Amino acid sequence: MARTPASSPSTTSKGDNPVMSTTDSTEGQRELWNRIRARIKASVGADVFTSWFAALELEEVLDDVAHLSAPTRFLCSWVQSNYADLLLETFRQDLDHIARVQVTLRVNGQARPRLAQPATEATAASAPATASASPTQAPVTPRLVRDNTATKGDALSGSAIDPRMTFDSFVAGEANEMALGVARQIANAAANNTVTFNPVYIHSTVGLGKSHLLNAIAHAVQSADASKNIVYLTADHFMYHFITAVQRQSALGFKEWLRRVDLLLIDDMQFLQGKSATEFGHTLGTLLTGAKQVVVAGDAPPRDLEMLDDRVRSRLSGGLVIPISGFDLDLRRAIVQRRADQSSARFGMHFPAPVIDYIARAVISHGRDLDGAVNRLVAANQLTGELITVPLAEKTLGDLIRSHEARRVRIEDILKIVSRHYKVPRNELLSARRSRDVVRPRQIAMFLAKALTSRSLPEIGRRFGGRDHTTVLHSVRKVEQMIKDDVELAQEIELLKRMLEE
Repeated sequence: MARTPASSPSTTSKGDNPVMSTTDSTEGQRELWNRIRARIKASVGADVFTSWFAALELEEVLDDVAHLSAPTRFLCSWVQSNYADLLLETFRQDLDHIARVQVTLRVNGQARPRLAQPATEATAASAPATASASPTQAPVTPRLVRDNTATKGDALSGSAIDPRMTFDSFVAGEANEMALGVARQIANAAANNTVTFNPVYIHSTVGLGKSHLLNAIAHAVQSADASKNIVYLTADHFMYHFITAVQRQSALGFKEWLRRVDLLLIDDMQFLQGKSATEFGHTLGTLLTGAKQVVVAGDAPPRDLEMLDDRVRSRLSGGLVIPISGFDLDLRRAIVQRRADQSSARFGMHFPAPVIDYIARAVISHGRDLDGAVNRLVAANQLTGELITVPLAEKTLGDLIRSHEARRVRIEDILKIVSRHYKVPRNELLSARRSRDVVRPRQIAMFLAKALTSRSLPEIGRRFGGRDHTTVLHSVRKVEQMIKDDVELAQEIELLKRMLEE
């Protein structure tokens, strides 16, 4: 944990308005940051938290500013631009005098020194996104995962590759063996300057291994040939890079960067929206014409990606489309066994066979929940000293099991049902139109998305035309109030829920 000035007084009590403030010890700072991280994770969900907040560190609280650090320029800029309000609100629950949250670049484990800044009463909420970035940060441009230009200061940057997601750590079974086989072929071909299937589109519901395979391909090609230009981008990052390039009048440079890659991997395709989707279509066409490998992953087959035009969907469908189906019992058991073996090696604990079998039978949703189940039992054992048994698993995993008993509902399903029920075109639900005949069905759809899916508020907002999470929260609360006041509407929404859960 980074420094806390010893001379700074502690002012964590509510209502203070100090000139100088910080936590009174390194331990106190750690506890504060742990509380804030827990609140953020509860607010945005585990996936968003892992993507944007897990790598942040609290450096210090000085005057009325909370200073955080991040390991990349991209993460600094993205968090400052998109989550400054959330961070400020969360900090104020403990320190109500905080007026601003600052995110700076951390180099070699140390936060970069900040330039002196004039005192200001402006909050992060009122500051424009471009002005809130650290004055020590260079303009944000993407850096290639592996590129000969990577040592340059203006290098481009893709999304972070997870070092744990390799082919060796991937657990194979009947549901994913075809996807794994194709992924290995792609990696081998790309390393040898050839292309087998192109483009390749992998689709499944959440947590079945799509991201793992894309990361594994990148790792394998990078290991075989370090000179390869490999770019792995989530759809969120693709959109951010494209929008930033347009704002900075450097769109041509962005396009040229993408079109000279050897291997392009795009994850979470379902989140691509607007002009970024159009730009992806142009990039896809250019790379395929140049015989460059493209691999895409999404939560629905290409024909259901309505944000893409027909030509792009046709290109994706014309390649190799590979579904990953739900895991059967044998694959779930193999995944649990692998995670249990890893935990046993690390912590010296024992997972009896009946416990592994219980988890595999009871947790039927996806791989992330299986990982989570093992992690919960490890935590329970570490905190209480209780042996890992089936009764402990029943007690510890109860809510995880119950939460997935009903059919998994997708936002796409909600959009279709609401569109059909209220006779409002799907594209109108995602549009900026504010007429009553569109606003009310849109609010109901957002309410159902929050009630019936595991998506966080920011994720729901992105799926509804790129709206802010506060807009989603307002819609949810509005519908909750309408349900209390209007019995007929309450019955109507219950009907929509039954239609979605059948």
